[in-house]
Amino acid sequence: MNEPSKVIVFQLNEEQYGVDIQQVLSIEKLTEITKVPKTSDFIKGIINIRGEITPIIDLKDRLQIGETEYTNDTRVLIVQLKDIQVGLIVDTASDVIDISDASIDPPPKVIGGVSDNFIIGVAKLTERLLILLDLEHVLNLDEMNEIKSVTDEA
Repeated sequence: MNEPSKVIVFQLNEEQYGVDIQQVLSIEKLTEITKVPKTSDFIKGIINIRGEITPIIDLKDRLQIGETEYTNDTRVLIVQLKDIQVGLIVDTASDVIDISDASIDPPPKVIGGVSDNFIIGVAKLTERLLILLDLEHVLNLDEMNEIKSVTDEA
């Protein structure tokens, strides 16, 4: 029997999403972002996280489901995508939960406005559904190269 997966739960608009805890290095409060000119709209700039220059992406903007309105609850998930540390802006990050493989269904083609190539599956929890994102596919190769160039120039 498989061990349950630990998942960090966060919110974008009214939907709850989850990512494998092993992909998340830390959860930070949003600090002032230094803008970087001539980058894609979803790349909001860079911040310094414990001495490491980290590109910041508005996850809502990247998934084409709006743009994040910054509040005291806004958080940045610091994640490792391949060989780059990236910050993902989310509305809130609220919980760490265990999810069994048996509670995960394959994703529909489009869910909550998000294309299925970003989604691992949908977890059926007691009182809600949780969309599980595949962070490895949130950015395509060109976007990864653009983000690498942002950190190289910083």
